[in-house]
Amino acid sequence: MLKISKIQRNSIAKELGLEVGDEIVAFDGNPCEDELDYLYYCETDGFSMTVRDKRGKGENVLKVEKAEGEELGLSFEKNPCIRTCHNRCVFCFVDQMPKGMRESLYVKDDDYGMSFSCGNFVTLTNLSDEGLERIIRLKLSPLYVSVHTMNPELRVKLLRNRFAGKIVEQVDKLCKGGVELHCQAVLVPGENDGEELAYTARKLFEYYPAVRDLACVPTGITKYREGLYPIADVDKAYSEKLLDLVDSLNQEFGVDFLQPADEYFVKAERPFKSAAFYGDFEQIENGIGMTTKFLSEAEEALSVLMEETNGKPKLRKAKKTLIISGVSAEKINRDLAKKCAELVDGLSVEVLPVVNKFFGSTVTCTGLLTGTDIAAAVENYKKQGGSFDEILLPSNTLKEFEDVFLCGMTLKELKKRLRCKNIKINREGGYGFVGILTARE
Repeated sequence: MLKISKIQRNSIAKELGLEVGDEIVAFDGNPCEDELDYLYYCETDGFSMTVRDKRGKGENVLKVEKAEGEELGLSFEKNPCIRTCHNRCVFCFVDQMPKGMRESLYVKDDDYGMSFSCGNFVTLTNLSDEGLERIIRLKLSPLYVSVHTMNPELRVKLLRNRFAGKIVEQVDKLCKGGVELHCQAVLVPGENDGEELAYTARKLFEYYPAVRDLACVPTGITKYREGLYPIADVDKAYSEKLLDLVDSLNQEFGVDFLQPADEYFVKAERPFKSAAFYGDFEQIENGIGMTTKFLSEAEEALSVLMEETNGKPKLRKAKKTLIISGVSAEKINRDLAKKCAELVDGLSVEVLPVVNKFFGSTVTCTGLLTGTDIAAAVENYKKQGGSFDEILLPSNTLKEFEDVFLCGMTLKELKKRLRCKNIKINREGGYGFVGILTARE
């Protein structure tokens, strides 16, 4: 059900006599659950809409005729409810977080609407048959699905949900219904890797290209795992074996179907794949191809810079930039920073790898660094005699649309603690990295 909060002037909705407070309860006789229904039907050229009068005078069925894609001109009251997770996954990251953080970080969403609109991964274990039919009817494609394994018994074990084994039938029905899927497998060493991963990949590839790809992602392990399912961290040997298996399977399939997370390349000390391997980088938010895209953007930005300056870029005022980095990205940032400094006269760069003490040293990615750890690392750097004119901070350390770190510290508080106003946020990947370092104003 959708409750109308606003109606645009001279809109179709106004012509239909709709009023703020009216409730849309169905489209073409199908129950209206959320804005996904509204968005779908707005793309069609005609439908019926059942509206409940705000004055309690009953329900009316309105016939709507319009151009395809033309909006009705309605806004609705926000529905804060999302479909939540019914699993108790052995690798759940939320279960490994300390107490006292902001409430939103403890919400285990498993909402197919958010999967379609935002790219969030869902397990489908909370999905009824009607829900599956709705996804197909509304053409919610592509979806991002946490498959983990196509072995029903093993999936039940890993997700600790007796309905988890339905994934085989769900994938089959969705693909045959015209819904495309991006899949992922969070790999638990000794459980769903090795031959089990090969089995899963082959089963999913039967639906290619409806199943577009399968991301292979390591389990995130924090220091807050007391009493939880024992999971070993991955090392160089494990990562090498995993990457060899991925290459073998992709060669068997004839396409780059399996997409391993960047972390495996870092730990295996192997070069990253080329941009062509990742296609349109459709799983980049999952840590897949992020480094390759970052480096290719940086190379392009440097090439443009050299062309614009006839190969002699120079800062108007010499400066030293301190770059904040997670441990796993240290070498990548250091090599790129060194290249920038060699090319640009007046530029000095230092990379500061920050050990994650908040979640534990096993967490090495930049995106999970906290303000408290960054502040402590910079303070220690200064105590050791380090100096800088500005700090370059990756935007993925901050909450989207809000300058606050995972620990609750704000960017303003970080600046105050470090007595440094010149903290620049890189929101544009490789382009931003080069642009901020080489800004010549």
